[in-house]
Amino acid sequence: MNTDKEAFLREFGNDYGYPSAPFNIDQIRASQFKRLDGLVYLDHAGSTLYSESQMEAVLNDLTTSVYGNPHSQSDTSLATCDIVREARQQVLDHCNASPKDYKCIFTSGATAALKLVGEAFPWSSESNFMYTMENHNSVLGIREYALDRGASAFAIDIEEAGHHGGVSRNTSSSIKVSPRPIQRRNQARFPGEAPTGYAHNLFAFPSECNFSGVRFSLDLVKIIKEDAERILTGPPFYKGCWMVLIDAAKGCATKPPDLSKYPADFVVISFYKLFGYPTGLGALIVRSEAAKLLKKTYFSGGTVAASIADIDFVKRRNDIEELFEDGTASFLSIASIRHGFKLLNTITISAISRHTSLLSTYVRKQLLALRHDNGSGVCMLYGGFSSEKLCNEMGPIVTFNLKRPDGSWFGYREVEKLASLSRIQLRTGCFCNPGACAKYLGLSHSDLLSNIEAGHVCWDDNDIIHGKPTGAVRVSFGYMSTFEDAKKFIDFIVSSFVSVPYQSGQVHLPRSIPYSSEGRERRLSTTSFRLKSITIYPIKSCAGFSVEGWPLSNTGLLHDREWILKSLTGEILTQKKGSSVGQGKRWEVSAP
Repeated sequence: MNTDKEAFLREFGNDYGYPSAPFNIDQIRASQFKRLDGLVYLDHAGSTLYSESQMEAVLNDLTTSVYGNPHSQSDTSLATCDIVREARQQVLDHCNASPKDYKCIFTSGATAALKLVGEAFPWSSESNFMYTMENHNSVLGIREYALDRGASAFAIDIEEAGHHGGVSRNTSSSIKVSPRPIQRRNQARFPGEAPTGYAHNLFAFPSECNFSGVRFSLDLVKIIKEDAERILTGPPFYKGCWMVLIDAAKGCATKPPDLSKYPADFVVISFYKLFGYPTGLGALIVRSEAAKLLKKTYFSGGTVAASIADIDFVKRRNDIEELFEDGTASFLSIASIRHGFKLLNTITISAISRHTSLLSTYVRKQLLALRHDNGSGVCMLYGGFSSEKLCNEMGPIVTFNLKRPDGSWFGYREVEKLASLSRIQLRTGCFCNPGACAKYLGLSHSDLLSNIEAGHVCWDDNDIIHGKPTGAVRVSFGYMSTFEDAKKFIDFIVSSFVSVPYQSGQVHLPRSIPYSSEGRERRLSTTSFRLKSITIYPIKSCAGFSVEGWPLSNTGLLHDREWILKSLTGEILTQKKGSSVGQGKRWEVSAP
């Protein structure tokens, strides 16, 4: 055993690798994830991985069982209904939700579950939709339904007094709320809608922020539902019934909400984030009393007891699950989730949470300790974790940006591309969480609008604009992640981005060279390395051309990733439009 792992185990050994489970982490990796040989997979917040035994069980199930359409009345259909019923109970059990109080509605994913809430919620002109800044775009989309119905919408920052990195105490007096109201679209009430002074309001927050990994205290559920007037005093907040939605798509993989203690009205789940397979399936866990308030407009096959084609008549089903599951459920996928739950229950969620937490804590510590040769820090971490204080309420996510010795930033796309060359899979950008991204990166509204005007959109290569990062680098761990994965990632960061002193007879050049003039001249004068040529690729996936030299800027090669090809009419050449070249159009190269 190498000294690095020995030191790691001395600090974290009691909870690393499932010592009490039937199989330890090394056995799990060797038998269930042979396809990861040589590959470091660190995007479990995007999607975790399915195991070999899980998929073998699914295949055996589907090839030895006959599952009929659950809307039919045959024996095979009734058997399918039994499997679906058992699957609903497994979902409720995962969140410790009693079937007397909660129902499980299967959807095409967590996003569809959120959309269902937005569509069916009883909005009025006196309603409020309030949500934390740290929310996925799929939660922010609910805002469209609220605003279209004349309701108010507010993005808020929640911070415990004197504490950063999430809410942690069960006292409403310690909570600070800073509302950011959004302009109403419709001030007028709808026809026949009289002011009542009472409305249904919705508060949404993630159990775990998919950008930073910060875990929100579930005490928020009780605070909002039971003591909202104390926290949300005065205009623009109105008296009424506050209902709570938890986006647990990320958090359920390591710390699902306990609904017996924190009775949220809506909880959304994504199964591929739990155990990798199946994709395209999610669930909405809804409190039975809250479900009665939802207003369903559309009806479909399976959701009605009776309808007449040529007059305005429909009788809807009373069963909550059948009322909201449009069409035929994805019953083969639903039949498959029991094999994933069996795997999680064998290892146990509590053991998975401890294991993944140790790995993320180790990586945070290592990144914070990195220094360039001039003593400057290499890494900026986001989300309630600093060199002074380690926040305990963090999920298995580490999000950061890297700095050069002169204080300028490495672009996150540069990190991602070099990581890919080293067979390390991670994710970069804002992760569909614009509020958290802006909050942690310190981007103002004017910064965001300026970036958009400069052409920046999601998933592009514009990672640094006006000297500021537009996104970040995220690594995240799953139940099958190992110390070796974490160590290889840290070694990659050190070898690629950390500037170290030159020692006689040795060359310590990071793969990505800092561009301060002093550092550059010193390195070139003390090593035998010389730049021979540079290949320029102005068009993605097209052949490049070589040059012997190129001017530098404070961010690297001048005009790097700033090339465009455009026609005389201003049309921009993209990879999809590449076939237009040579078809009678004239193109010219343009750079700022």
